[in-house]
Amino acid sequence: MLAKYAVRPEDSRGRRHPEPSHAYRNDFQRDRDRVIHSRAFRRLEAKTQVFTRRYSDHFRNRLTHTIEVSQISRTIAAQLGLNADLVEALALVHDIGHPPFGHAGEKALDAAMRQHGFSFDHNLHALRIVEDFELRYASFRGLNLTFEVREGIIKHSHDYSADAHPELSEYLLHQRAPLEAQLIDLTDEIGYDTADLDDGYEAHLLTVEQIASSVHLFDRCFREVQVLYPNAPEKLQFNEALKRVFDHLVGDLISGTKQRLADAGIHSLADVRQHPKRLVGFSPPMELERRQIKHFLYENLYFSPALEGEKDDAERIIGELFAHWTEEPDDLPRSYREKAVHEPLPRVICDYIAGMTDPFISQQYEKYCGA
Repeated sequence: MLAKYAVRPEDSRGRRHPEPSHAYRNDFQRDRDRVIHSRAFRRLEAKTQVFTRRYSDHFRNRLTHTIEVSQISRTIAAQLGLNADLVEALALVHDIGHPPFGHAGEKALDAAMRQHGFSFDHNLHALRIVEDFELRYASFRGLNLTFEVREGIIKHSHDYSADAHPELSEYLLHQRAPLEAQLIDLTDEIGYDTADLDDGYEAHLLTVEQIASSVHLFDRCFREVQVLYPNAPEKLQFNEALKRVFDHLVGDLISGTKQRLADAGIHSLADVRQHPKRLVGFSPPMELERRQIKHFLYENLYFSPALEGEKDDAERIIGELFAHWTEEPDDLPRSYREKAVHEPLPRVICDYIAGMTDPFISQQYEKYCGA
């Protein structure tokens, strides 16, 4: 049963190119399937989340992270009475705009673009992918996703102004995104916060003592586990503690959002869209816990000296390749040379690089920039 404030497929604003209804799938289920079968989605398997395969092939990549976010999102959506099909589609598509090499790659690509008066934003790039780059249908370019999925791609984690982005005016920038889209921003964070603690511990860059001394929620959970399983190996105690951290975050996001909806008197999707603030969120105490986890990861993992070399490599590879194709555009593939006739060359180069996997961009670097 959907809540009154959920998005219903029959009320969708539709697709840019009208299509007949499907016999046994609603429009959001079709969008989910189109995302899963896209080339951009498949490429996530070879894009870094935090750790490259230099550490282990057990660690999350963009694809496994995306699958985990989808699972978390569907679970919470069911408890809140939201449209789980729309939530799943948004969770699966939320990271397809990321370039190779994780956040270091995004930073390097944005820096290269800014030298030419442009910028790179992975949400806006994701919209370009589903609107134009994917070529699977004879009737139209892109995936022809519903308005609600396209809106959620750009609004799930960021509020864009109509003045700064007039090209996005059709996406109701003066209104809030539906709860289904708002949810993705925080399920994404639950996913990577807990996963990065896990992978950081597995990589021997974080210790139990280090985490417990700074992350109070983990400390409480680990102490509980030590009482229950005093003879278990530390790794299994860590797993049990992290599972409890995960459950606390998910449970609180459900109860915290329900409380916010009740306090705000939300009874319809229109109420959600007109509300001045985002409504999906943690309780105030858990919000402090969330910030503590995030601060810990930035201080002790994301900027760890052990990862600096890979970040430097990412920035060098992207920066030098971007400069090479700027100076030698004839080295671009034919399709991108043809695009450059109608679009600024820096944007075309950015589109090409952003779509690459980690292995492919490394091959291109060796081909064009290697000694």
